[in-house]
Amino acid sequence: MEFKVIIEKQKCFYNQGKTLSIDFRIDMLKRLKNAIEINENIICEALWKDLKKSQFESYETEIGLVLEELNLAIKKLKSWAKPKKKRTSIMHFISSSYVYPEPYGVVLIMSPWNYPFQLTMAPLIGAIAAGNCSMIKPSAYSINVTKVIEKIITDTFEEKFVAVVEPYGGREEISQLLKEKYDYIFFTGSVPVGKIIMENASKYLTPITLELGGKSPCIVDYDADLDIAARRIVWGKFLNAGQTCVAPDYLLVHKDVKNSLLEKMKFVIKDFYGDNAMESKDFPRIITDKQYNRLVSYLDEGNIICGGNFKKEEKFISPTLIDNIDWDCKIMQDEIFGPIMPVLEFISIEDVINILQDKPKPLALYYFSKNKQSQEYVLNRTTSGGGCINDTVIHVASSHITFGGVGESGMGAYHGKGSFDVFTHYRSIVKKSNLIDIAFRYPPFKDKLKWLKKIM
Repeated sequence: MEFKVIIEKQKCFYNQGKTLSIDFRIDMLKRLKNAIEINENIICEALWKDLKKSQFESYETEIGLVLEELNLAIKKLKSWAKPKKKRTSIMHFISSSYVYPEPYGVVLIMSPWNYPFQLTMAPLIGAIAAGNCSMIKPSAYSINVTKVIEKIITDTFEEKFVAVVEPYGGREEISQLLKEKYDYIFFTGSVPVGKIIMENASKYLTPITLELGGKSPCIVDYDADLDIAARRIVWGKFLNAGQTCVAPDYLLVHKDVKNSLLEKMKFVIKDFYGDNAMESKDFPRIITDKQYNRLVSYLDEGNIICGGNFKKEEKFISPTLIDNIDWDCKIMQDEIFGPIMPVLEFISIEDVINILQDKPKPLALYYFSKNKQSQEYVLNRTTSGGGCINDTVIHVASSHITFGGVGESGMGAYHGKGSFDVFTHYRSIVKKSNLIDIAFRYPPFKDKLKWLKKIM
């Protein structure tokens, strides 16, 4: 297939050593930034066609984040890529120790449909900054954005450096793609496909990053600021119509404030999206009929206290809150990935901790409380890829902290310097002087052991 030819071209180009030049990498990053700025309106139009994202949300969650990552990489790359001198043990006298950042080679980046532009470009920035050649496999579902990505990449880079895989296809094409050998694979998507990626990568012992998902809990304690909590939870949950890997998946709220919080959330939903969210230009749509049908099936459980409206022709599901849900309900078995928020109540935070410790480790965890001791208690007793205290989702939008999963929610982290790190092999080198060659380490050892113990 064509991508086999492209891989060979990229391997040949990489072996020429041109991508090792820091100036070359910075120039490529600047070209990418310029291309994105020129095509900003086209990107927004494509996001509207695929997901009905508003221009504001498109810039806030996709274009703006990518430009921020680019600006940081361009500014800091010389520092990141510089070999770092380290301390050297007296055992190695006279010598110096260094860590050299070096690229892996030809990398494969596989991106999803929910944030199709950002989740393609952000890892690509790291791959370019680290000096790799890149094969990009965008989503087959967000087809309009995929066409724009292909245009930007084709207009900006030579195929031997960065290329978009065709056809865009589904699992059959992915299977063919994974039969090839890469030096690194970066995948963002679902847990089931992530397992397929990992299984195939293991055949070549290829290192991987998996950015997956899971059921991210949102906990609201009795002492939370309910007005702020309502706004921040509704914003985080219904951003991109809930099709966000770090969206609050379900709400765990203290029984004493449950009714009050839900009333406030109902008010905020109306305030954000009006009486009919389908008429709002700020509320996106579900990506495919398959995803739509899956989400609608969840509406049969529990008691709908807000929303619950849907229209197949529009692939529209309104922002929905469902009460009287328990852990055995269908909606609580897998990541929801849509605008439906199931609500469960609790009596003590200890009960919540005990429940969460038996669940798969989520990609994010959100906790609302004014009590700093309670905040630290929850952080110390739970595990997640990341999260927020008294907010949702915003930890993903920082170039100064890394983003990634843990356990079933993924492995590896990126953003900011983390994007450079994830595509970089750190090579440890000891440079030994020839001035002195101490015979102590060489046989015969005789009575050297006691001196070895003292030295070490």
